[in-house]
Amino acid sequence: MGLFSRKKKNDDQSAAADSAEQTTESGASQAPAEPASDPGAVAEPAVAEPPASAAATEPAAGAAGDAAPQVNISMSSYRGLGADAGPEVAPPSADQDAQGGPASEPAARPAAARPAAPAPRELPLAPAAPPEKLESVPGLRDNALLRDALAALPENPTGAQLLGVVRQLLQGHVFLRVQGNAREQLAEGSARLSFGIARDGDNAYMLVFSSGKALHDAVRADGDASTSAVGQPVGAILKHLVEQDFAGLIVDNNSAPHRAVLPRQVLERALTQADPDMRLKAAIGAPREADTPHRIATLIAEGVQLWIALGKTSGDASPDGEQKLGIAEARLADGTRLLQVYSHPLEIAAQGRDERALPLSAAKLGQVLRDHEGVGGIIIDPAGPLMTLTRDELAPVIALAPEADESDAQV
Repeated sequence: MGLFSRKKKNDDQSAAADSAEQTTESGASQAPAEPASDPGAVAEPAVAEPPASAAATEPAAGAAGDAAPQVNISMSSYRGLGADAGPEVAPPSADQDAQGGPASEPAARPAAARPAAPAPRELPLAPAAPPEKLESVPGLRDNALLRDALAALPENPTGAQLLGVVRQLLQGHVFLRVQGNAREQLAEGSARLSFGIARDGDNAYMLVFSSGKALHDAVRADGDASTSAVGQPVGAILKHLVEQDFAGLIVDNNSAPHRAVLPRQVLERALTQADPDMRLKAAIGAPREADTPHRIATLIAEGVQLWIALGKTSGDASPDGEQKLGIAEARLADGTRLLQVYSHPLEIAAQGRDERALPLSAAKLGQVLRDHEGVGGIIIDPAGPLMTLTRDELAPVIALAPEADESDAQV
């Protein structure tokens, strides 16, 4: 299957609205995933032919003609490992501890201690619990965290708010629009599928979609019902973006103001510090089930990448005048201490505090918990959605701790 271009609606449409098309070679990081029979999996949905009510009844230029990339994320919002955290944001709740602890997780499971109900949260923060509504079009599972983050964007988002979109992008899947019927092409063994891109001068941006509604918005805008959609893991999308030298992603291009232009520099750095399969973030962002704590503890014990926030303590300085450093923790209303752990450095930046992100192995986490019995467990990704795990649930992780040694550093 070769390259193709969509027919222009008129000569005045912008280059971003007149999407050129990019062909990918087949490969683990580029080829669209095979359609799955599991309704909860990422599958190629039947969105090529929307209902009659979704026909193009308004000028395409009104929906997409102003979509040329205009939004930038300040690199000061996310500098990566070892750098200061991002811009200041409103605290997530009024009952935070002195160290800026998080709002609580409204867990359905029994727990030894549970914080009070969370206050409303705004970007770059997110609700403590993951979304329960997973579909905006029946039968098509959205990237619900990304969809909801985009829905919270104002018309002129700040760098911090866009940071909230980027961190919710780092899990699950997004959709590409493919010319023709992607399911049939895959069944016929096609090695090349063409998907939409947008051009802004010499820069090319991949067009991706977070939800079934966003896909229908795009079809309504350009009237091209000869396209279909295929889901791709976010990791594969970002790898292809880097390998093919795209300038960034445009997410939900035809859903203004709830769309985002995400520059390559931020996405590339986020990718290099992410777990290759983004397993932990995906597990935390999924609807809660009875075995969710066990599955997350197992992922940690298997060695999924973790991070901690290291910052200056509020106590006295050391004898040499240096301010002591400590690991960020939260305290529940009953005084229970929870170590704050993160799936990605962006999660630390989103809290708007001045801690630095440092990697943490499962064995080291187990050692911290073993050596500090006063720590009742951990809280993962306090900016939301979040998950708390008790010491009992973390038993497989504590078991990984090396034997105590006199040279072990104090935390």
